[in-house]
Amino acid sequence: MTTVRARLYRSLDPEAWPTPGLSPLNRAVTTIVFFSIVAAILESEPEVHKVSPEGFALLNIVIVMLFTVEYVLRLWAMGENTKYAGVSGTIKYAVTPASLIDFIATVALWGDVIYQIEGVYGVLLRLARVFRLLRLARKSKWAVAFKLLGQAVAERKRELALSFGFTGTVLLVAATVLFLVEGTAQPEAFGSIPRSLWWAVATLTTIGYGDVYPITALGKVCASVVAITSIAIIAMPTGIMAAAFSDVFSGQKGTKNDKEGPA
Repeated sequence: MTTVRARLYRSLDPEAWPTPGLSPLNRAVTTIVFFSIVAAILESEPEVHKVSPEGFALLNIVIVMLFTVEYVLRLWAMGENTKYAGVSGTIKYAVTPASLIDFIATVALWGDVIYQIEGVYGVLLRLARVFRLLRLARKSKWAVAFKLLGQAVAERKRELALSFGFTGTVLLVAATVLFLVEGTAQPEAFGSIPRSLWWAVATLTTIGYGDVYPITALGKVCASVVAITSIAIIAMPTGIMAAAFSDVFSGQKGTKNDKEGPA
Protein backbone atom coordinates (compact mmCIF):
# COMPACT_ATOMS: atom_id res chain seq x y z
CA MET A 1 0.00 0.00 0.00
CA THR A 2 1.40 3.35 -1.02
CA THR A 3 1.82 5.75 1.87
CA VAL A 4 0.84 9.41 1.79
CA ARG A 5 4.50 10.39 1.98
CA ALA A 6 5.36 8.13 -0.96
CA ARG A 7 2.63 9.70 -3.09
CA LEU A 8 3.78 13.17 -2.08
CA TYR A 9 7.36 12.25 -2.91
CA ARG A 10 6.46 11.17 -6.43
CA SER A 11 4.34 14.27 -6.94
CA LEU A 12 6.72 16.84 -5.49
CA ASP A 13 10.06 15.53 -6.73
CA PRO A 14 10.33 15.99 -10.51
CA GLU A 15 12.96 13.24 -10.64
CA ALA A 16 10.57 10.70 -9.07
CA TRP A 17 7.58 11.39 -11.32
CA PRO A 18 7.25 8.34 -13.64
CA THR A 19 6.26 10.19 -16.82
CA PRO A 20 8.02 13.02 -18.70
CA GLY A 21 7.25 16.53 -17.49
CA LEU A 22 5.83 17.64 -14.16
CA SER A 23 3.23 16.00 -11.95
CA PRO A 24 -0.21 17.65 -11.62
CA LEU A 25 0.80 18.91 -8.17
CA ASN A 26 4.02 20.47 -9.45
CA ARG A 27 2.12 21.97 -12.38
CA ALA A 28 -0.25 23.54 -9.85
CA VAL A 29 2.74 24.88 -7.89
CA THR A 30 4.22 26.26 -11.11
CA THR A 31 0.92 27.97 -11.93
CA ILE A 32 0.78 29.56 -8.48
CA VAL A 33 4.38 30.75 -8.81
CA PHE A 34 3.66 32.20 -12.25
CA PHE A 35 0.60 34.14 -11.13
CA SER A 36 2.42 35.32 -8.00
CA ILE A 37 5.16 36.73 -10.26
CA VAL A 38 2.52 38.51 -12.34
CA ALA A 39 1.05 39.94 -9.13
CA ALA A 40 4.50 41.13 -8.00
CA ILE A 41 5.05 42.84 -11.35
CA LEU A 42 1.66 44.56 -11.22
CA GLU A 43 2.25 45.59 -7.61
CA SER A 44 5.39 47.46 -8.63
CA GLU A 45 3.17 49.93 -10.51
CA PRO A 46 1.99 52.54 -7.95
CA GLU A 47 -1.26 53.23 -9.83
CA VAL A 48 -2.18 49.54 -9.66
CA HIS A 49 -1.01 49.03 -6.08
CA LYS A 50 -3.05 51.92 -4.69
CA VAL A 51 -6.26 50.37 -6.06
CA SER A 52 -6.16 47.71 -3.33
CA PRO A 53 -3.02 47.69 -1.16
CA GLU A 54 -4.79 45.46 1.38
CA GLY A 55 -5.63 43.00 -1.38
CA PHE A 56 -2.01 42.76 -2.49
CA ALA A 57 -0.89 42.37 1.13
CA LEU A 58 -3.38 39.54 1.68
CA LEU A 59 -2.35 37.89 -1.58
CA ASN A 60 1.32 37.97 -0.53
CA ILE A 61 0.44 36.37 2.81
CA VAL A 62 -1.51 33.57 1.10
CA ILE A 63 1.30 32.99 -1.38
CA VAL A 64 4.03 32.82 1.24
CA MET A 65 1.95 30.41 3.34
CA LEU A 66 1.38 28.14 0.35
CA PHE A 67 5.08 28.19 -0.49
CA THR A 68 5.99 27.43 3.12
CA VAL A 69 3.62 24.46 3.30
CA GLU A 70 4.93 23.15 -0.03
CA TYR A 71 8.54 23.51 1.13
CA VAL A 72 7.90 21.70 4.44
CA LEU A 73 5.99 18.91 2.69
CA ARG A 74 8.83 18.54 0.19
CA LEU A 75 11.38 18.20 3.00
CA TRP A 76 9.20 15.59 4.70
CA ALA A 77 8.45 13.64 1.51
CA MET A 78 12.11 13.43 0.54
CA GLY A 79 12.54 10.90 3.33
CA GLU A 80 11.13 8.34 0.87
CA ASN A 81 14.37 8.64 -1.06
CA THR A 82 16.93 6.40 0.64
CA LYS A 83 19.58 9.02 -0.05
CA TYR A 84 17.69 11.50 2.13
CA ALA A 85 16.30 9.14 4.78
CA GLY A 86 16.35 10.16 8.44
CA VAL A 87 17.23 13.46 10.07
CA SER A 88 20.69 13.55 8.50
CA GLY A 89 19.12 12.87 5.10
CA THR A 90 16.67 15.74 5.56
CA ILE A 91 19.54 18.08 6.37
CA LYS A 92 21.45 16.75 3.37
CA TYR A 93 18.51 17.52 1.09
CA ALA A 94 17.96 20.93 2.69
CA VAL A 95 21.42 22.06 1.54
CA THR A 96 21.03 20.89 -2.07
CA PRO A 97 20.89 23.71 -4.65
CA ALA A 98 17.21 23.04 -5.49
CA SER A 99 16.16 23.11 -1.83
CA LEU A 100 18.26 26.18 -1.07
CA ILE A 101 16.58 28.03 -3.94
CA ASP A 102 13.17 27.24 -2.44
CA PHE A 103 14.34 28.19 1.05
CA ILE A 104 15.85 31.53 0.00
CA ALA A 105 12.77 32.43 -2.06
CA THR A 106 10.46 31.56 0.85
CA VAL A 107 12.52 33.48 3.42
CA ALA A 108 12.61 36.49 1.09
CA LEU A 109 8.82 36.43 0.85
CA TRP A 110 8.44 36.15 4.63
CA GLY A 111 10.78 39.14 5.01
CA ASP A 112 8.59 41.15 2.67
CA VAL A 113 5.37 40.13 4.47
CA ILE A 114 6.70 40.78 7.98
CA TYR A 115 8.60 44.01 7.39
CA GLN A 116 6.40 45.41 4.58
CA ILE A 117 9.42 46.50 2.57
CA GLU A 118 8.57 49.13 -0.03
CA GLY A 119 10.33 50.40 -3.13
CA VAL A 120 12.90 48.60 -5.25
CA TYR A 121 14.04 46.20 -2.51
CA GLY A 122 10.48 45.11 -1.83
CA VAL A 123 9.94 44.34 -5.51
CA LEU A 124 13.19 42.36 -5.63
CA LEU A 125 12.12 40.27 -2.63
CA ARG A 126 8.77 39.50 -4.26
CA LEU A 127 10.43 38.57 -7.54
CA ALA A 128 12.66 36.06 -5.71
CA ARG A 129 9.88 33.56 -6.46
CA VAL A 130 11.14 33.58 -10.08
CA PHE A 131 13.90 31.20 -8.97
CA ARG A 132 11.29 28.64 -7.90
CA LEU A 133 9.72 28.85 -11.33
CA LEU A 134 13.08 28.35 -13.04
CA ARG A 135 13.85 25.34 -10.84
CA LEU A 136 10.59 23.62 -11.79
CA ALA A 137 10.96 24.66 -15.43
CA ARG A 138 14.13 22.55 -15.65
CA LYS A 139 12.00 19.41 -15.46
CA SER A 140 9.04 20.57 -17.51
CA LYS A 141 8.46 20.04 -21.22
CA TRP A 142 9.96 23.49 -21.79
CA ALA A 143 13.28 22.07 -20.61
CA VAL A 144 13.66 20.31 -23.97
CA ALA A 145 13.40 23.64 -25.79
CA PHE A 146 15.98 25.24 -23.47
CA LYS A 147 18.28 22.27 -24.00
CA LEU A 148 18.01 22.64 -27.77
CA LEU A 149 18.67 26.37 -27.43
CA GLY A 150 21.86 25.67 -25.49
CA GLN A 151 22.89 23.04 -28.02
CA ALA A 152 22.33 25.44 -30.91
CA VAL A 153 24.47 28.12 -29.26
CA ALA A 154 27.20 25.60 -28.43
CA GLU A 155 27.36 24.32 -32.01
CA ARG A 156 27.76 27.84 -33.41
CA LYS A 157 29.89 29.35 -30.65
CA ARG A 158 32.85 30.04 -32.96
CA GLU A 159 30.72 31.76 -35.57
CA LEU A 160 28.92 33.75 -32.87
CA ALA A 161 32.22 34.73 -31.26
CA LEU A 162 33.47 35.95 -34.65
CA SER A 163 30.24 37.88 -35.20
CA PHE A 164 30.39 39.57 -31.79
CA GLY A 165 34.08 40.29 -32.26
CA PHE A 166 33.34 41.98 -35.57
CA THR A 167 30.51 43.95 -33.95
CA GLY A 168 32.82 45.14 -31.17
CA THR A 169 35.41 46.22 -33.71
CA VAL A 170 32.86 48.19 -35.73
CA LEU A 171 31.55 49.83 -32.55
CA LEU A 172 35.04 50.94 -31.58
CA VAL A 173 35.86 52.22 -35.08
CA ALA A 174 32.53 54.08 -35.34
CA ALA A 175 32.99 55.68 -31.92
CA THR A 176 36.55 56.70 -32.77
CA VAL A 177 35.58 58.22 -36.13
CA LEU A 178 32.69 60.20 -34.63
CA PHE A 179 34.96 61.38 -31.83
CA LEU A 180 37.41 62.73 -34.42
CA VAL A 181 34.85 64.43 -36.67
CA GLU A 182 32.24 65.54 -34.08
CA GLY A 183 34.25 65.94 -30.89
CA THR A 184 34.98 69.62 -31.44
CA ALA A 185 31.43 70.52 -32.52
CA GLN A 186 29.70 68.52 -29.75
CA PRO A 187 32.13 67.91 -26.90
CA GLU A 188 29.36 66.87 -24.50
CA ALA A 189 28.13 64.10 -26.80
CA PHE A 190 31.26 63.14 -28.75
CA GLY A 191 34.07 64.67 -26.66
CA SER A 192 35.64 61.26 -25.98
CA ILE A 193 35.54 57.76 -27.41
CA PRO A 194 33.52 56.39 -24.46
CA ARG A 195 30.93 59.16 -24.99
CA SER A 196 30.79 58.38 -28.69
CA LEU A 197 30.22 54.70 -27.88
CA TRP A 198 26.70 55.50 -26.66
CA TRP A 199 25.81 56.86 -30.07
CA ALA A 200 27.53 53.93 -31.79
CA VAL A 201 25.62 51.34 -29.74
CA ALA A 202 22.27 53.11 -30.30
CA THR A 203 22.93 53.31 -34.04
CA LEU A 204 24.34 49.81 -34.60
CA THR A 205 21.48 48.20 -32.69
CA THR A 206 19.06 50.26 -34.83
CA ILE A 207 17.51 51.79 -31.68
CA GLY A 208 18.40 55.35 -32.65
CA TYR A 209 17.09 57.24 -29.62
CA GLY A 210 17.77 60.57 -31.34
CA ASP A 211 19.10 62.31 -28.24
CA VAL A 212 22.64 62.26 -29.70
CA TYR A 213 23.32 62.74 -33.40
CA PRO A 214 26.01 64.30 -35.61
CA ILE A 215 25.51 67.85 -36.88
CA THR A 216 28.53 68.35 -39.16
CA ALA A 217 28.45 67.32 -42.83
CA LEU A 218 31.30 64.82 -42.44
CA GLY A 219 29.73 63.46 -39.26
CA LYS A 220 26.44 62.84 -41.06
CA VAL A 221 28.23 61.00 -43.87
CA CYS A 222 30.05 58.77 -41.38
CA ALA A 223 26.82 58.19 -39.46
CA SER A 224 25.07 57.12 -42.66
CA VAL A 225 27.78 54.54 -43.37
CA VAL A 226 27.53 53.21 -39.81
CA ALA A 227 23.72 53.02 -40.02
CA ILE A 228 23.88 51.00 -43.25
CA THR A 229 26.56 48.74 -41.77
CA SER A 230 24.31 48.08 -38.78
CA ILE A 231 21.90 46.16 -41.02
CA ALA A 232 24.59 43.60 -41.82
CA ILE A 233 25.75 43.47 -38.21
CA ILE A 234 22.27 42.63 -36.93
CA ALA A 235 21.76 40.08 -39.72
CA MET A 236 24.98 38.14 -38.97
CA PRO A 237 24.13 36.62 -35.55
CA THR A 238 20.47 36.32 -36.56
CA GLY A 239 21.38 34.21 -39.59
CA ILE A 240 23.85 32.12 -37.59
CA MET A 241 21.29 31.32 -34.89
CA ALA A 242 18.53 30.63 -37.44
CA ALA A 243 20.76 28.07 -39.18
CA ALA A 244 21.77 26.56 -35.84
CA PHE A 245 18.15 26.17 -34.71
CA SER A 246 17.22 24.60 -38.03
CA ASP A 247 20.03 22.04 -37.77
CA VAL A 248 19.30 21.18 -34.13
CA PHE A 249 15.54 20.79 -34.55
CA SER A 250 16.00 18.79 -37.76
CA GLY A 251 18.45 16.52 -35.96
CA GLN A 252 16.04 16.00 -33.07
CA LYS A 253 13.18 15.24 -35.43
CA GLY A 254 15.34 12.72 -37.28
CA THR A 255 16.36 11.03 -34.02
CA LYS A 256 12.72 10.83 -32.91
CA ASN A 257 11.69 9.25 -36.24
CA ASP A 258 14.53 6.71 -35.97
CA LYS A 259 13.34 5.68 -32.49
CA GLU A 260 9.73 5.32 -33.63
CA GLY A 261 10.79 3.24 -36.63
CA PRO A 262 8.95 2.78 -39.92
CA ALA A 263 5.19 3.10 -39.88
